[in-house]
Amino acid sequence: MAEHIKTFTAPSDWSDRLDKFLVNSLPEFSRSRIQGLIKDEQVMVAEKIITKTGYMVEPGDEVQITIPETVPSELVPEDIPLNIVFENDDLVIVNKPAGMVVHPGAGHFSGTLVHAALAAIPDLEGIGGEERPGVVHRLDKETSGLIILAKNERAHRWLQDQFRLRAVQKVYLALVDGKPPTPTGRIEAEIARDPSHRKQMAVVSDGRGRPAVTEYKTLEQFEKHTLVEAHPLTGRTHQIRLHLAFVGCPITGDTVYGKRTPSVDLNRHFLHAARISIICPGEKSSRTFEVPLPEELEAVLEKLRTK
Repeated sequence: MAEHIKTFTAPSDWSDRLDKFLVNSLPEFSRSRIQGLIKDEQVMVAEKIITKTGYMVEPGDEVQITIPETVPSELVPEDIPLNIVFENDDLVIVNKPAGMVVHPGAGHFSGTLVHAALAAIPDLEGIGGEERPGVVHRLDKETSGLIILAKNERAHRWLQDQFRLRAVQKVYLALVDGKPPTPTGRIEAEIARDPSHRKQMAVVSDGRGRPAVTEYKTLEQFEKHTLVEAHPLTGRTHQIRLHLAFVGCPITGDTVYGKRTPSVDLNRHFLHAARISIICPGEKSSRTFEVPLPEELEAVLEKLRTK
């Protein structure tokens, strides 16, 4: 996106901070992004450069902001095939395979979904001034299924609001060891970082973690396993895996929160983001997207059904 300049005039009833004025004027940008532009001398009030985010804007003030050209990402695009389920000018919905990490990080400097998206999305405008997709929610490495990527600032902010307001409905399919205490249920248990294992999360007593809620229902019962549909009402890290283990039916193949040796022939955990309902940017009604179970998970079910 090339550099461009926007000019706004403060209304007659305005008397507040500069960063707040610009956030109201440019809702597609986050407050931190606006504050960064102010500190980088990209904002003028009455033709004077202002670098203080708390500068008071008064009625009639003319505020000019320069949006710099989007800079290339330091990440190298990688030609990794992606199963794109839906795409428009604002977002892409991908059916992520198990084994793919979503975002670059420690130990994952290549081969991620973000690396693949950089190559697969030619009209990517970028987020935060950098040519990269906006990741609003994540899936664990071994979890397959639907994930949404924003192409631009406006879509990123829109999707963040959708998730914050819990307007996004996500449905997962999970095979668990044993069976839940009731055919349907609601699990409410706080989640926090495990103090003994910093890379893991844990269910903790009230007041020590962040609230987390998961609803579930039984779809199919087997001799030693149960296929359930899980509906997370919050979006905590490892939430479904932790909650199902908490009620005594850990996800099959989850060697972190469940059995150390998988109870079926499977080299991943049996968790799949099967369905998601969202309101796309600029639209009023919700759309629902759905993908079937991957072949390796469907094969596990077929073996259980023939026993």
